[in-house]
Order: sequence, then structure tokens, then C-alpha cells
Amino acid sequence: MTDALADVANLPGVADAVADARAAVDRLLGHRVLRRRSAEVSTESALRGARASAVLEGASITLDELRTTEHPSDPAVQGALRVSAELGTLAETWRQAPRQVLARLHVLAAADAVDSTDLGRPRIGDRPVKDILGLDEPPSPSEVAARLDALSGLLTQPTKAPALVTAAVVHGELLTLRPFGWGDGIVARAAQRITLVARGLDPKSLTAPEVGHAELAGEYAEAIRAYASGTAEGVAAWIAHCAAATAVAARDSQAICEAFLRG
Repeated sequence: MTDALADVANLPGVADAVADARAAVDRLLGHRVLRRRSAEVSTESALRGARASAVLEGASITLDELRTTEHPSDPAVQGALRVSAELGTLAETWRQAPRQVLARLHVLAAADAVDSTDLGRPRIGDRPVKDILGLDEPPSPSEVAARLDALSGLLTQPTKAPALVTAAVVHGELLTLRPFGWGDGIVARAAQRITLVARGLDPKSLTAPEVGHAELAGEYAEAIRAYASGTAEGVAAWIAHCAAATAVAARDSQAICEAFLRG
């Protein structure tokens, strides 16, 4: 059986980028605060991740506003918060039935933004597609269906690829396909985070890669356009970007730990 994800992991530059990100996550996981307060760090990370994902989806809200606003009016903010709140319950299902989890993520992300009949269902016909990142014409519904099937197959078969490579491919495919038409970025970033949890890189969901992508927002769109090109160089550049975003997120969570340590 071929291992397409392992082939991606062997692209030039990928191993070094993944190793750097893994080292940053390992440093975080060794922080002494986590012996007693890992749940609090995970909760804070989830809030920061939700805010970052909403901003990348076009929302405008600060972390302080998010803490003090009981019912945010922006549907992207609402959707990102719902997704973040439920991520921890989806990792086990993700291992066995990724399509089911993607549908659930879209229901959570887009409940306030699209018709209820479209929730959780990949787009058909000429359903409009929100193009936040300037990716131009989206793949056709038939291509979306075929590539979602292929992605599901990759996720449910064994691979020697590191978790971060698998997570980056998941994120890249979903951003490129824009399978639902609205909220695809929120879904894609959540799927990356679930993959890192389910595949053991960050089992307690202490890091928020969404924060890293937001901090590197100037590179985010360029990197996904490179991935969408389908070239080996483009895919490797995207994996390197996701690795860098994960390292940024690990450092952000380390700062959370330090803040807790100071009281």
C-alpha cells in the first residue's frame, strides 16, 4: 500500500520544519505549570484559537472583547467559539469517521450564517463560495466530493508521516476545496487542531495553531495558494508554514503557562 502522506513528509525542507515545531511543542509540554493546570491552559488556548480563527475568517474582535461580550454578533465569531468548545469531544470520532466530524464542524461553524438545509453538506450546484484568501475559482462539487473521499481514505489508513504533516495536508485540502462555501476556514483550522490532538502531538490540545496562522497572516494566503498549485515546492512551503504556525502557537501557550506561574 502506498503512503502518500509519508511521501509529503519526505519533500525537501519538511523534516527540518517539522522537527523545529515538534521541539517547540515538547518544550511546552514539559512546563511545570501543566502538572496541575493543564485544563486551564487548554481552555485559554481554545479561546485564543477561536478568536484567531474568526479573525482569519474576516471578523474584527479583540481577545478582551471576546472575554467580555456574552453574545458576539458576528457569525464567524459565534461559529469559531462553538467549534472551539466542541473540539475536545471529536478527536476519537475523527480517527474513524473524518467525514462525520467535518459535517459536525460545519454545522457548528455556520449555524448562524447559512440555510439549515446546507449545514454539514458539501456544496452542490452553484452554491456561493466565500473566498476570504483570494484563491479564485473553487473546485467543482464533483472534484470536492472526490477529494474529500480521498482525504478520508488517507486519514483512516496507516501512515508513517508525522502528525504535523498529516494535519497540514488536512488543513490545506479543506482550504483549497472550500467544500461548504461558508466557514471553510474555521472548519479547516479546527480539523488541523483535531488532527494534532488525535495523532498525539498535542493530546491535551494545549496549543492553538490558529493563533500561529493569525500571527503569520501575511504568509497564510500565499502559503495556501502555493499548496493549491499542487507542485511539490508549493506543498512543502505550505507544510513549512503550518509547522511555523504550530511553533508560534506553542510559544504562545508557554507564555500562558508563565502567566499562570506568576499568578
